[in-house]
Amino acid sequence: MTTATATMPPEASNLVRRYYTYAGIYTLAASIIWGINTLFLLDAGLSIAEVFIANAAFSVGTVLFEIPTGVVADTIGRRASFLLSLVVLAASTLAYVGLAQAGAGIVAFSIASIFIGLGFTFYSGAMEAWLVDGVQGLGYEGEMDGIFANAQIIGGVAMLFGTVSGGLLGQIDLALPFIVRSALLLILLGLAFFGMHDIGFQPRKVTWKTLPSEAKTVATNGVRHGWRTRPLRLIMIAGAIQSGFFMWAWYAWQPYFLELLERDAIWVAGVVAALLSLAMIAGNSLVKFFMRFCGRRTTLLLWTAAGFSVASIGVGWATNFPVALLFLLVSAIAMGVQMPVRQAFIHAIAPSEERATVVSFDSMISGVGGVAGQAGLGIYSEKQGYAAVYVVGGAVVALAAPFVIAARRMKPPADYFEGTHSSETDGCVPHGLPSITHVNTVAADS
Repeated sequence: MTTATATMPPEASNLVRRYYTYAGIYTLAASIIWGINTLFLLDAGLSIAEVFIANAAFSVGTVLFEIPTGVVADTIGRRASFLLSLVVLAASTLAYVGLAQAGAGIVAFSIASIFIGLGFTFYSGAMEAWLVDGVQGLGYEGEMDGIFANAQIIGGVAMLFGTVSGGLLGQIDLALPFIVRSALLLILLGLAFFGMHDIGFQPRKVTWKTLPSEAKTVATNGVRHGWRTRPLRLIMIAGAIQSGFFMWAWYAWQPYFLELLERDAIWVAGVVAALLSLAMIAGNSLVKFFMRFCGRRTTLLLWTAAGFSVASIGVGWATNFPVALLFLLVSAIAMGVQMPVRQAFIHAIAPSEERATVVSFDSMISGVGGVAGQAGLGIYSEKQGYAAVYVVGGAVVALAAPFVIAARRMKPPADYFEGTHSSETDGCVPHGLPSITHVNTVAADS
């Protein structure tokens, strides 16, 4: 099997590099608190259940604001949405520090978490849409999987530095990583303000009077292309199932691993988070390799879903720190492969005019899973312990597979890597088989 490639014009290459820079700094800023966020909230006086309720409030924010912020990106512009993300996220992050100093309770932290969710929703659909529209507008017609995989690798390196430095700063004072995050976001605000421009997308001139009708039109079209296109809807549901557990698991390992170590060493959380970054990078690096052998994206989505499920069960099954860490890293590798492939699947279906809204709608559906997962599993973990929830949650995320299989059976064009479409390329096959370029079309649900 061969995969067709396309040469990228120099202008498009420059835009991709700019995207890597912005996304890398953004991930660095975001990740600097990821290794210590749970520990920070516990230190602020919240219980285990309250910590995950506060984290669930973040997901509530994504559910509430994903579509409205996607509409902003699809009308006013992707650049404007990104700049708003930086301002809101920097301010809400500093609010966390102030609330901890004031000894605020779960309600105040939940409100702040909702605004942090708002900040991320301004970013989620806008940056990917800015990249895809920009490179296509500058003449690039090739696959996006490799670009997204490279972005994930760069993000993984940024997360590596962010989580390690966050752990070291947290060892001094748990509030320091939050302050540094806000400072990095403000630096990025200056860079993006002068260096980022919408290309391949024409912002719509809207007034306060016409904005509601424009927003309704774009949102309706985005939801139609996102939800009423059946293969995409099935992939979104599968993502929501995985997200419900993944978002809980991402924060639960921090106190769980310190519990396994029987040590209160905050720097260990930073080291583990760094190892997770390396595992994600390893998974991202494997995407291009698997593209040489696999004809369909759903093949990779199914294998990685199975790997994530089994490895998550292994984290809970393990009775000591090294074995639990090994399983956690395997789960991260699986997700590192899955994420860029899933991104490319969605962008291959979403039309340019509603691209940001469709991506935001996908994030909103994942957020629904995150709300249910974090709140429910957080309460359950307080009663039954972290290990039990890893086992149960790992088994539950296996339910995502039937939805991916259903999408696969519909054989949407977005499922096939460029230059392949035949029964011979339904799975992973040796390199060198002849490619068949016939493509079936799949009608959206009416």
